[in-house]
This record gives sequence, C-alpha cells and structure tokens, in this order.
Amino acid sequence: MSTSFGYVLRSISALLLMIGFYGLALAIAGGLLYLIYIDVTVASTIHLRLVIGALIGAATILWAILPRPDRFEPPGPELGEREQPALFEDLRAVADGTGQAMPEEVYLVPDVNAWVSQRGGVMGFGSRRVMGLGLPLLQGLTRDQMRGVIAHEFGHYHGGDTRLGPLLYRTRAAIGRTVESLGNSLLQAPFRWYGAMFLRITHATSRRQEFAADALSARLFGSRPLIGGLRALPGLTEAFPAFWMQEIIPALNAGYRPPLAEGFARFVAHPRVAAEVARVRDVALGESAGDPYDTHPPLPERIAALERLGAGDPPSDASAADASPAATLLADPDRLERSLLIHMYGEEPVSKLNPVRWEECGAKVFLPEYRNQVRMQKRALSGITLSNFAALTRDPSPVARLLVFPGDGPAGRKERRLAALQILASAMIVGLHDAGWTIRTGPGEPVVMSRGDRTLAPFELVDRLHQGKVPADEWNAIVAVAGLGERDLGEPPVDPAAADGVT
Repeated sequence: MSTSFGYVLRSISALLLMIGFYGLALAIAGGLLYLIYIDVTVASTIHLRLVIGALIGAATILWAILPRPDRFEPPGPELGEREQPALFEDLRAVADGTGQAMPEEVYLVPDVNAWVSQRGGVMGFGSRRVMGLGLPLLQGLTRDQMRGVIAHEFGHYHGGDTRLGPLLYRTRAAIGRTVESLGNSLLQAPFRWYGAMFLRITHATSRRQEFAADALSARLFGSRPLIGGLRALPGLTEAFPAFWMQEIIPALNAGYRPPLAEGFARFVAHPRVAAEVARVRDVALGESAGDPYDTHPPLPERIAALERLGAGDPPSDASAADASPAATLLADPDRLERSLLIHMYGEEPVSKLNPVRWEECGAKVFLPEYRNQVRMQKRALSGITLSNFAALTRDPSPVARLLVFPGDGPAGRKERRLAALQILASAMIVGLHDAGWTIRTGPGEPVVMSRGDRTLAPFELVDRLHQGKVPADEWNAIVAVAGLGERDLGEPPVDPAAADGVT
C-alpha cells in the first residue's frame, strides 16, 4: 500500500470516528433538550427535576465537546540552528532524505524520548511542526543510532501521522472530558463505550504507523541503527529516573549542579547499573503479548520486522563520530543543561546552584547530608562505638526504636530497622572522615572511604555485617585500621572544615 493511499484511508477513518463521536454527543444532547421541550409544551405538569437534570446533562455534554485551542507549552529549552550547527546538520540530512520539511521548533527535553508533533491551532488547523529530543536519550545512544531514531520520527511526518495526530488527540480529549463531566450518571455509558472503541481503533492505527516509520528509517540508514536504539531504550528508560533521584536530586538539594549528561553516562556504565539495564532490556525483548490499547507494537515485533529489511552498511571505522554519544552533537552542554534545569525548576533556584564535578560530590553533596543525619539521630547513636557497632548492625532494633524523623517517617518495624542500618553506615562515614579518611563516590557507585592504600565501603560493610557475612578477624582488622578507637559515633568532633564537607 502506497504512503499516500494509506494516509488517505487513515484520514477517512479518523474523520469518520470524529464525526461519529460528535454526532453521538449532539444526538444525546439534542434528545435531552427535546425531552425538555416535550415536557414543557405537551405534558400537563412540568416535571422540574426532569427539566433541570436534562438541561444540566445537555449543557455538560455541549461544553465538554466544544473544541479548545491548543495552548502549547514548551517542553524544554528551544534548540537553535545557529547555536547547534552539528545537531541541525544531522536533522537536515534526515529531513532531506525523507523529503520532509524541518520542524519549526526543536526542544531539548528531560526524558528518554524523541518525538514529533503538530502543536498549536484548533483541531490541527493552524498548527506547526515541533520536535523533542531527550538529553538522556542523546547521551545513551550513539550518533548512528540517534540518526535511525530521528529518521523514524521524520517517518511520522512522511506518513502524515502528525497531521492526523491533533485530530485524534482532540477527539480523545473531548471524549475524556465528556466522560469525566458526566460523573456516574447513566449518560456516561454510551460515551464510555464509544471511547473504548475509539481507542482500540486509533491505537491499532498508531501501531501500524510505528511499523511504517520504522521501515522508512531502515530504507534511509538500514535497519541496524534503529534496532540498536530500540534495544537500548527500555534500559535507559528504567535507569534515568533512578539516576535523577539518587544522584541529581541530592546534588540540587545541597545547592550544586553536576554535569547531567556525563553523570548519566557514568551511571549506566557502572557494572551494577549496567547489569540491571541489561536485565530490563532482556525482559522487554522477551515480551511478545501486545495490548489492544497500546500505541506501540511490542518491541520484539518491531525488531523482527526491521530484521526482515536490509541491515544497511555498518558505520565506517574512519567515522568514529558514528559510535560516539549523540550528545556530542550538542554545543555548550553546560549552558544547555542549566537551561533545562531552569525550565524544570525556575530561574531563581537554579541561579543559586554552584557547578560541581562528580568527583567532588562525595565531600560536597553527600557528606554534609550524612552529617545532618548523625546530628538528627544523636540520641539513637549515643554510646555507639566500633566495639558494639557490629552487634548493633546484626540487630539494629535498639537504634531503630530511638530514631526520630520530621513529618511522616518509617512507621513499620522492618522499615525502621532498615533506616537504622542506613544511619549506622552514615555515622561510620562521618567518623571515618573526621579521623582522616577521604570520601569518594560517583554516579551509580557506592560510597567509598579511603586512607592511603586502604578502602572501606561503609554501606556495603553494614549490609554484610547485618547478614553475618563479616568474619570476626576481618572486623577486628577494620577496627584496628579505622582510627576511631572508642569514639562515640553519636558525638562527632566539631570540625568546621569537615562540617563544610571539605576533604
């Protein structure tokens, strides 16, 4: 089936579905108004409750289906061709290869995603082409893979999908507003039924569009780049929220702004994270069952369809850029990352953040937080030394009972015991640091304390102690080299330099 003929069929289908919904809504609203007319003009007695109920129902339906203008909110900082020539060179190459016009606006977004759309106007009329490129996706894919993904997105322009998109999106929104506005009334039933049918049909169309866009990418660059991007996507999608919560949020809360793309690359490269990324990828590649309400086909189906097409020529060994992260296309990444944070959190909070290298985050970001935890839990930690530390990690109940938390803290016994283990590890870190050990950590890495050629990983050590996996002679050796003596871990010495997190 040719692209133009397929687009015509999809357009007719979308138009009929839209007409069907608005016809249903107008018929029900008209029927309610006619019921009022009959009651007022024919019946001998006006049934006030019936009239008011029918009037409210008709007005609710008519208001819900009224088309709304698309007030497009930029999803991130806009990328300009003058400031980002390398990126736009790749975009233009794909646009020319697919015979499509460039998007009028390109945005950097904080998602593992790339997308195209038509935004603005009413019901798609007066809209403009926009594109979103996720910073973590750019960092997680090679330039070669990213070109395959971008070609897929231009495939949606090529197939006319983005012209149909606003029409379908607005109709879905109108159905949703109608169902929500009618609450639990009987009038809701026909709209629920129509909405379910609408989603099944339009999402089946969306799945066919994904296959068509994949095929166009394969015709342009071969199937290899897009297959690589698709295989990487599940793991990156799973890893990015964890990276943001575990690494970025603590840094922002401490008043620092580390490099985002570099940090994410280091995070997913750490063996522990890489193993989890691989597990998530393998699970996604093993999923064969689809859902009639999915907008995308199952990943194995897309890859199998691509493998039936030409793989394409592998990148030339002389073109090392093809294997480098696509984020290397971005000029002045520090400015872009700052702009992305401003979009997410506002100008004023971000203006107060200090740039920091990942190598500095242990001392500047995490150590002050551990010190605050020890200060807050002084009563629970009072009297704890390395002499009784091992016994308390095996049974942290005495510490758990004395923990205090602002607001809603861990309530259950198990949760409080886990919190006690974390506090004990934090107290060890603070004690070791004040005894001359250096704190070191990085994206995805455990906190490691070092002095000379000796290293300790307190969180891992506490976990092993809790499970009884640290032999007595190993623990005695740790106590001997720690340099803490009988120091009370609940009473760390007052050290202005240490309090500022300086090593």
